[in-house]
Amino acid sequence: MRDWCRVYTITLYVGRYTPLVQRKTQTASFWQEQFVVDADDIEYLYGLLLERNQPQTTDSLALAVVQRRCQAEEMAIRTDLQRGSLYQPRDSYQIGEQLVFPRFDYAAATVIGQRPGHNPQYGDFTVIQVEFEANGGVREFVANFPHPHPLNLDEGQSLAEAEGLASPQELYEQYKESIVPKLLEALKANDEFVGFRGLWFLRGLLVPIHDGHLNIAEAAIDISGGPLAVDALLKDLDLPADIPAETQAFSLNFALHADERFENVGPKGQVLWYLRRLEPPEVTQTPRQLQAPDLPFDLDRFDSELRRLIGEIDDEATDPALIMPPISDAETVVVTLNYPHRRVGTLPITPKTAPFFPEADAHHVRITFIDKRTGEQMPGWVVSEKRYVFGLDQWYTQNQLPVGAYISLYRTDDPLVVMVDYQPVRLKREWVRVAVPQDGRLGFQLLKQPIACEYDALMVVGVNDLAPIDALWIKAEEQQKPLLTLLRQIFPELVKLNPQGAVHAKTLYSAVNVIRRCPPGPIFHELSTNACFIPMGHGYWTYDASIRD
Repeated sequence: MRDWCRVYTITLYVGRYTPLVQRKTQTASFWQEQFVVDADDIEYLYGLLLERNQPQTTDSLALAVVQRRCQAEEMAIRTDLQRGSLYQPRDSYQIGEQLVFPRFDYAAATVIGQRPGHNPQYGDFTVIQVEFEANGGVREFVANFPHPHPLNLDEGQSLAEAEGLASPQELYEQYKESIVPKLLEALKANDEFVGFRGLWFLRGLLVPIHDGHLNIAEAAIDISGGPLAVDALLKDLDLPADIPAETQAFSLNFALHADERFENVGPKGQVLWYLRRLEPPEVTQTPRQLQAPDLPFDLDRFDSELRRLIGEIDDEATDPALIMPPISDAETVVVTLNYPHRRVGTLPITPKTAPFFPEADAHHVRITFIDKRTGEQMPGWVVSEKRYVFGLDQWYTQNQLPVGAYISLYRTDDPLVVMVDYQPVRLKREWVRVAVPQDGRLGFQLLKQPIACEYDALMVVGVNDLAPIDALWIKAEEQQKPLLTLLRQIFPELVKLNPQGAVHAKTLYSAVNVIRRCPPGPIFHELSTNACFIPMGHGYWTYDASIRD
């Protein structure tokens, strides 16, 4: 009775085994926590690049590391399996025979004894006693067990098939977010590897690019008047013809990237080289008029009209989530011009306008504006990180476009070309609010101004003399007055222009931005949280100077 119970316990214990041990490379914990790019990996990648003799992508190198680790583990397992027979419950074994147990990390053990076993459910079988090499421990397992068992391989089935292994490609796709950063860190720390835009090569295999080559490239860009791709530059360099084109391109790209004279101004996924000395300063340094403060505001305090307006105003500093969703495949879009963009010659990149502009591969990308009316081409610059497009200053001035003008953008067949237009009307003089400095402050007057385009009457602002307005802007920056103080100064100036004594929220936004860059959210927050501003409905507000919060 005692022997039967013992055998029964063994049978149940065995039945709880998982089919085979899970390899380390098949686990999330290995790739996400334990994996480190070691010297063997680096040596392997060095040999790989040497063998292929052309630049490789980060993905291809990372996948190669995963493949190497999987192969190394496979080889280790095969070595272990050569130490003995693979244990399977259905087989019979002799005393002294060497067995390998995948369930115990392919540990080897020697059969040191056996005895008969019986179970009422399964009938007769054998119990073998084995001693493990690693720790000398002795354990018992079933043998001559003819019934289905998770540790048995099907006929013709390999060990790898039984384990249901994920392929190296599948492992990489699943854990690449953990693998790639570690690989990049290791490659950057090794001086023998050089990288450019997601490609890697060996420094010793680079084509020598000397100062003469770089001078020729500079001259070529200068003569072209615009950015050039590396293939166009290579035509003038006369590099050895027996060197693969990919290696030539990578070597030149790497050399240009290291030279301060050159800058990549291509869109994402494309490299176009230009000269830094030809770039306008507004591209590399954000103009002060576009530097929006990060002021908090509580959207829950806004009424429904203010919520609508914050999404309607074309301001790149507004959280994109608050802006009305754009029509992604629209062929044209209309933007209302505010003072900061009119002053600098820019347009905002918002969810509405972003589909019309390419995203920069580096900091900014060179594009071409085309005047829809005249066909004139104008160089433009998309500064993706700061969310503005530069290059329309002269066009604004030539067409006498005021703050509040409607600007239209049109798609073209070339993603680096955008067509611009405005909505013309017969030139006439109209009464509009004009920004006028008064005693060191910003004032407003109703004056007749020449207007030749359609515009938003709530946002239109005329500026006849930029110099004093610029001086007020600088003074406001230096004084750093609270936004509420600025609103208390500007609101009365606007109220006096309206017989009803009310000011629209969009008008206030437009006026504030003549002297200080501020998105609509913080301005609307002050309107909503200070009792001196009184809502009149439909976006209009009035002001009671006697109320001090």
